[in-house]
Amino acid sequence: MNQSAVTTYPVTDGVGQALEISLRGVEELLPQDEWVKKLARSEATGQPLRIKLGLDPTAPDIHIGHTVVLNKMRQLQDLGHQVIFLIGDFTSLIGDPSGRNSTRPPLTPEQIKANAETYYRQASLVLDPARTEIRYNSEWSEPLGATGMIQLAAKYTVARMMERDDFHKRFTTGQSISVHEFLYPLMQGYDSVALKSDLELGGTDQKFNLLMGRHLQQEYGQEPQCVLTMPLLVGLDGVDKMSKSKNNYIGITEEANTMFAKVLSISDTLMWDWFTLLSFKSLAEIAALKAEVVGGRNPKDAKVMLAKEITTRFHSAQAADAAEQDFINRSKGGVPDDIPEVALSGAPLGIGALLKQANLAPSTSEANRLIDGGGVRVDGATVSDKGLKLGAGTYVVQVGKRKFARVALG
Repeated sequence: MNQSAVTTYPVTDGVGQALEISLRGVEELLPQDEWVKKLARSEATGQPLRIKLGLDPTAPDIHIGHTVVLNKMRQLQDLGHQVIFLIGDFTSLIGDPSGRNSTRPPLTPEQIKANAETYYRQASLVLDPARTEIRYNSEWSEPLGATGMIQLAAKYTVARMMERDDFHKRFTTGQSISVHEFLYPLMQGYDSVALKSDLELGGTDQKFNLLMGRHLQQEYGQEPQCVLTMPLLVGLDGVDKMSKSKNNYIGITEEANTMFAKVLSISDTLMWDWFTLLSFKSLAEIAALKAEVVGGRNPKDAKVMLAKEITTRFHSAQAADAAEQDFINRSKGGVPDDIPEVALSGAPLGIGALLKQANLAPSTSEANRLIDGGGVRVDGATVSDKGLKLGAGTYVVQVGKRKFARVALG
């Protein structure tokens, strides 16, 4: 055993502060006492810890819910530790079975490459690219070969593998489990061996795989990594986890105005969870802000701060300021400065057809539904007549709070 593993280093105030940052917003940090020892050793020796996050590029785009774990990486990066953004190009060929009740179809190498490039470009909006080590697990997984794979598989039992929740459920309900799916957690765990990881991060659904890394590191004679899991971010509806399928998400490539307005739409209660998980403000700053709100300050002030911070991160401070002004204009019934201009012919034109042709509604029937709901305005006046026909002229047409078009109808 190496000397650093047995030497006891002092737990200073700096180590305590680093632990507080590590624990911010987390679901679990296992084992916490080992992490404190690693932090103390790092501070005493000046040797940064190696922090690993593995992502399988199964889809090209990420939403701000995905950035929760990236934010934690950035906090640890700012403490001076070495973060490793691991792209699972090899493990994507297997398909992660985590949380699934059926076999995940593997991606082609071309899909993986394209998605990986987009993932890292988007992740770089949160991480500092100059201080991020990018690795691909094919680097050590492919050279393993058949012999290495068999030797790796010998280091874990089928009984332990079947303790995994999703495998257990599928087995007891008679759903198929392919043998190659057992390789996924083994390969993810082997990544930690190859990278000599001190800490691995992931979502709560990754706990089994993360603990596999600890087990395999011990099998290979390494000091085992600690494991940190982050909660899944609750979406705009304040009920379900953020997801594209629930349409309660903010994509990190969405327009600044839309991003800003969506953050402002969340509840005053949910806002504080978002501050903890998404903001780079310190916990002390957030606590002070919360105390001001409890003391009578308008909670909207705090929400505007959060919206501007998030919009600035994925766009720019200038774009965030413009988005705030755009939101103010709309809330006063004003029209944004920059709205699309559309030229249409066929006057007089029915309002339903106009909305569809101006790309303000996907269909005439949906346009009629919007009119029934009071969500359509022409030159500031709410439209209630689905039979309305507009003659030649220029109109500012609004659908909902955020869709506008200046329509020149001839």
